Amino acid sequence: MASRLSIAEQMIAHYNAQDADAYVALMTDDACEAGYRGAVLRDGREGVREGLNKMFAEFPENRADVLWSRELGDNVVFHERVQRSAAADPFDVVAVYSFDGDKCSRVEFIR
Repeated sequence: MASRLSIAEQMIAHYNAQDADAYVALMTDDACEAGYRGAVLRDGREGVREGLNKMFAEFPENRADVLWSRELGDNVVFHERVQRSAAADPFDVVAVYSFDGDKCSRVEFIR
């Protein structure tokens, strides 16, 4: 089994390639993306795919660079710098990727 860190790194690579299909292929069927300890932003694998495709259409230059990372048990923590476009100011996010086996089950964003 690949390390959870390497799977999360693959997810970022797919995110930066704006490949929502490859990104969600690394997630459980009932995965979600949410604000930290808050509301679910994208629910289920299909909800994540739909949300990412909408965002990629709105921000075709969007990318996230990992500034640091740690694997802690069933979680991977990234400090990400997100750039929506060349004209936009970047912003920082701490993202916590939770895993169920070798699939990501939840991503929470602290911003």
